[in-house]
Amino acid sequence: MNRRAFLKSAAGLAALAAGTRWRQGSRPRPTAAQLAWQRDELALFLHFGVNTFTDREWGDGREDPAIFAPAGLDARAWAKTARAAGFRALILTAKHHDGFCLWPTRTTAHSVAKGPWRGGRGDVVREFVDACRAEGLGAGLYLSPWDRNHPAYGDSPRYNDVYADQLTELLTQYGRLNEVWFDGANGEGPNGKRQVYDWPRTFGLVKKLQPNAVVFSDAGPDVRWCGNESGTAGEPNWSTVDPARVPAPGVSGPGVIDALQHGDRDGTVWRPAEADTSIRPGWFHHPAEDARVKSAERLFDIYCRSVGRNSKLLLNVPPTRDGVLHPNDVASLMAFLDLRAERFIEVNRRGNRASSTAVGAGRQLEVRLTTPVRIAAVRLEEDIEHGQSVARCSVHGGESSGWRELARGTTIGYARIERFTPVAVSAIRVVVEEAIAPIPMPTIRIFAAP
Repeated sequence: MNRRAFLKSAAGLAALAAGTRWRQGSRPRPTAAQLAWQRDELALFLHFGVNTFTDREWGDGREDPAIFAPAGLDARAWAKTARAAGFRALILTAKHHDGFCLWPTRTTAHSVAKGPWRGGRGDVVREFVDACRAEGLGAGLYLSPWDRNHPAYGDSPRYNDVYADQLTELLTQYGRLNEVWFDGANGEGPNGKRQVYDWPRTFGLVKKLQPNAVVFSDAGPDVRWCGNESGTAGEPNWSTVDPARVPAPGVSGPGVIDALQHGDRDGTVWRPAEADTSIRPGWFHHPAEDARVKSAERLFDIYCRSVGRNSKLLLNVPPTRDGVLHPNDVASLMAFLDLRAERFIEVNRRGNRASSTAVGAGRQLEVRLTTPVRIAAVRLEEDIEHGQSVARCSVHGGESSGWRELARGTTIGYARIERFTPVAVSAIRVVVEEAIAPIPMPTIRIFAAP
């Protein structure tokens, strides 16, 4: 009997009501690397390169390497800011679509080695990974597959060899990486031909040379894109996917965005979503956008719609031409930290009484508080080490007049954050109304109104 048939059967409903666990090993679950990746919750993306100096978003590959001259580059300050703001990992654009490499590579002359910075002996990637490790943060690298400079691009076998060589340099010369980031960007080569990427070879290199790193792309294999650049995860958002729906990076067509946004409740592989967005309108630093940095309130809302919807937030904060983070960006990050501290003050658990009971084919968790408290948010969490199960749930507050529904939603997964109008309650009830497998009850954290 398959899982869905079992859950429709009398035995399945009885097992669900009793809260017993679905047979271990029958559902997709995260690897240790995927679990650690998700528990980081917040990572900074650093878009930095020749575009920073040309004031463009996409370079054309004809830039003079001498233009890259960050007089005050301070990667340690990037890492210190990230750690102080509560971020646990960083990802650097080692190469963007322009093909300019931020490390001295043997594969092209379009790199830091051909400019005046650090006397031609500079290595941004080295300074970046060293800074991450000094601050106890995970380090990740993005290597654009599209290369608008390299003459081999468009000659697919030849360029795939070049790309593999670049990737091998990054994977073998800089120590352990936590995440290797790809997209499916693809354009016409100098010869007018479209490049055909060898993704199995690319992913295989990462697995061979950095087995503890998670691989991000539209299609995974470890972490998928959320389907937009607004930092918003889907509703619902399953960490399981059907790999046939998004078979390779850059694939488009009917249903692809839906598959990225929502995953698949019957998916056969564990591939959680990463939600990316920029703190500014653009991805690279542009002086004209210095007054258009997202506010702390906006970042908090994005956090609740990404991390609070079973995703991880990758927030881009681009260094300036001096090689530092702009004061406006830093101020917003620190205000975002303060706002999280203010909004997520957990109600004291001491003396509270919790009970879990079966309700039809579902379960409910009830927490009775020692004294009435004004609350404004709750955070629900499943034990995703054993997979994801909750498909539909609701949150209710107990008042003197009875129970009031405060929020209603779909999936929980790693975390679900529900916000509502502040209300004084003496009890909280979480009802799991639908689940795809028997589960232990989710945990709940109750946050007092500011």
